[in-house]
Amino acid sequence: MPPGAVPEQARRLPADFTDPAEAAAFVRQFHAELPGAADPQPRLRRVLDEIDRTGSYRHTPEELAFGAKVAWRNAARCIGRLYWRSLVVRDLREVHDADEVARGCFDHLRLATNGGRIRPVVTVFAPDRPGRPAPRLLNAQLVRYAGYQDPDGTRIGDPAGTQLAARARDLGWKPGEGRFDVLPLLVQERPGERPRWYELPEDTTLEVPLAHPDHAWFAELGLRWYAVPAISDQTLEIGGIRYPAAPFNGWYMGTEIGARNLADADRYDLLAEVAGRLGLDTSSDRTLWKDRALVELNRAVLHSYQEAGVTMTDHHTESERFLKHVAQERRLGRPTPADWSWIVPPVSGGLTPVYHRYYDPVDPSLRPAFVARSPW
Repeated sequence: MPPGAVPEQARRLPADFTDPAEAAAFVRQFHAELPGAADPQPRLRRVLDEIDRTGSYRHTPEELAFGAKVAWRNAARCIGRLYWRSLVVRDLREVHDADEVARGCFDHLRLATNGGRIRPVVTVFAPDRPGRPAPRLLNAQLVRYAGYQDPDGTRIGDPAGTQLAARARDLGWKPGEGRFDVLPLLVQERPGERPRWYELPEDTTLEVPLAHPDHAWFAELGLRWYAVPAISDQTLEIGGIRYPAAPFNGWYMGTEIGARNLADADRYDLLAEVAGRLGLDTSSDRTLWKDRALVELNRAVLHSYQEAGVTMTDHHTESERFLKHVAQERRLGRPTPADWSWIVPPVSGGLTPVYHRYYDPVDPSLRPAFVARSPW
């Protein structure tokens, strides 16, 4: 058999087992990118033999760390990829039990929060194995606010959290009925099994009360947001292995909160309230009251996180950093796939350097990657 070729018996494995071609491509990439790495052929033969015998294989700790970091590097919707090498990778692949998954998530938040100096962290729980699906986290993020809707249609809280709040309530969770109730963590250990819910301990959820540098009344709105945006509804795919529970966080860019979470009509929808407090003429869109309210809302977010000592970047700074990342990757001969509609900030996009250029096309087959999680 030629060096690196995929054995015929491995190619005949069912599609829901680990793809030996993907495994082989990852092993080669791992050895090609790491200076001083050994000849990949011995490792490649062991991996393909393990897949042939068991239907899958196990990453070494070094392969896991490399794969998780490259998955961040390949994240076409993320503007903050300059720091992909700094990702802290927590290896919890032996964890299947729901209670232990929850504890691992809480420890993730404590480590990532770091007293406000946010660390990029990924926690990798058990992978899907032939005949043994791994646990799933049902939350979109480890920390998010609940949403409720009264029978008369009145909305309270974050509409993005309405569905999960209802499910958690059906499982026995007692909501607080406030605008910023932190959702519990829902873990499903096996297909068809009733999920378990876990209240987040106080020391896992650092929140920032929002105030404005010029308007004292802003604090009276009672707004706040959490410090760590830990995405938890994606599967980490590395070399044909799927890790369906792999919560990952960087840190916030201010516009994610000020221009989307708090401003979008299908989220907290606060622009009219802020505009009213500012005394703006809201009789016509031509007065640009929405634009003016949006800028002040974003000023409040940036100001508040800075005052609280919590890591946050602004869209101008992060745009410059992203182009630095693109230049670094180009020098190394690597493309930087980017979804323009996500990379360009939702405030003053045309004033940022990421607006005025094209990017490498997004390749949905690029791996390692964080991908949408498939059903059980």
